[in-house]
Amino acid sequence: MTDQQNTAASEEETAPQFSLQRIYVRDLSFEAPKSPAIFRQQWEPSVGLDLNTRQKALEGDFFEVVLTLSVTVKNGEEVAFIAEVQQAGIFLIKNLDAASMSHTLGAFCPNILFPYARETLDSLVTRGSFPALMLAPVNFDALYAQELQRMQESGETPTVQ
Repeated sequence: MTDQQNTAASEEETAPQFSLQRIYVRDLSFEAPKSPAIFRQQWEPSVGLDLNTRQKALEGDFFEVVLTLSVTVKNGEEVAFIAEVQQAGIFLIKNLDAASMSHTLGAFCPNILFPYARETLDSLVTRGSFPALMLAPVNFDALYAQELQRMQESGETPTVQ
C-alpha cells in the first residue's frame, strides 16, 4: 500500500498544475483631450485598438501575465478619448514542457484576463460620459500562432522574462 501511495504522490508532484492566484489592474488611464467640446458634436466614432501581452517569471512556479489594451477613439479627425488598462494576473504553473508553458503564458492566460480588461475599459469610458465600448472577443490562440510563426521566420525563440 505504501508503494501505491508513494507512486500516487510522485505522479501528483509531476502532473501539470495551473492555478489562478490573483487578477488585478496594474495600470489604468483615461484622457478626453477635447471635452467638453466633443460632447456637442455629431458622434461618428472610429475605434483603434492596440493589444499587447507580456509575462514575467516570479519566485518559484509563479508567473505574472499582463494584458494591455489601449483604445483610441476619434470623432472625425479629433481624438475623443484615449483609454488604457493593464490587466494583470498571477498564475501558478508547474510541470509543463516548454511549448505548453509558452502557449499557456502567451494565449491561455490572456484569454482569462481579457474579459476583465474589457469590462474595466467599458466602465472607464462610460464614466467619461461616452457611449459604452463593447470590444469584440479576441482569439489569443490565433494571435499566439501568428507570433510563433513570425518568430520562427526571424529565428527568434519565445522567452519568459
